[in-house]
Amino acid sequence: MTSSIRSVSVFLACSLLFAAVPAVSAKTAEEERADVRGMRDEVLREFFAGRPELKARVRDAVGYAVFSNVGVNIIFASFAGGHGVVVTRGMFKDEETFMKMGSAGIGLGLGVKDFRALFIFTDRKKLEDFKSKGWDFSGQADAAAKSDRKGDAVTGSGSLLPGVEIYQITKNGIVLQATLQGTKYWKDGDLN
Repeated sequence: MTSSIRSVSVFLACSLLFAAVPAVSAKTAEEERADVRGMRDEVLREFFAGRPELKARVRDAVGYAVFSNVGVNIIFASFAGGHGVVVTRGMFKDEETFMKMGSAGIGLGLGVKDFRALFIFTDRKKLEDFKSKGWDFSGQADAAAKSDRKGDAVTGSGSLLPGVEIYQITKNGIVLQATLQGTKYWKDGDLN
């Protein structure tokens, strides 16, 4: 059998295989928003269980944001991506802004980390700037070895944005890193 006939045969076999597999239905925007809200509520419970004083800080803030993301460090580079929601406190009703995030950085590190972040905004202008411009350039150093509830994580995180407090919880992963990282947060066009 020649190489081209073999290639065509493989292509046809793969086409038939994919045609036989039922299509996976995509989630609706409302289902995705519900997933993000569920993640937010779970992450807040975890933060409040570990640091009860944060409950009052979130309650009294002009707004807060919760993000879930996965980061990967490969020697001199780091990358992360995820999603979240910003809650802006209103006089009568809170406003939700669904967002995505991505980051890249340089520094020494190796590993994969699934972590959650909580931003507490004490300055309304900083909150609005975050929603509209979304940049946070931060330094980060941490070590983590966790799987579900087993293991431990030590995280130090800082931000160059006055009026914003940032906290992190590592969910799962093994990572040792010291990076200077630029992170972009932007509004999710599909969920807002």
